[in-house]
Amino acid sequence: MPRLDEYLTITEAADYLGVCTNTLRNWGASGKIKERRNPINSYRLYARDDLDAVLQQINDSGEYPSGWSKPRKRKPR
Repeated sequence: MPRLDEYLTITEAADYLGVCTNTLRNWGASGKIKERRNPINSYRLYARDDLDAVLQQINDSGEYPSGWSKPRKRKPR
């Protein structure tokens, strides 16, 4: 069983990638990023390695992976 502290919540993952939480939900629903679920409360969890892979693709190509819509910038609250 993987340790839960190796994963980020949806809010933490969104901040890590610089996108909105709804963007992550959409990417997960379409299979563009792997979502895991907390076994206790079924909240979405994201492995840091998966998020790093997305960031690496962005850094290598200068744009979001093929077929991914570029997220709009988050408005400050």
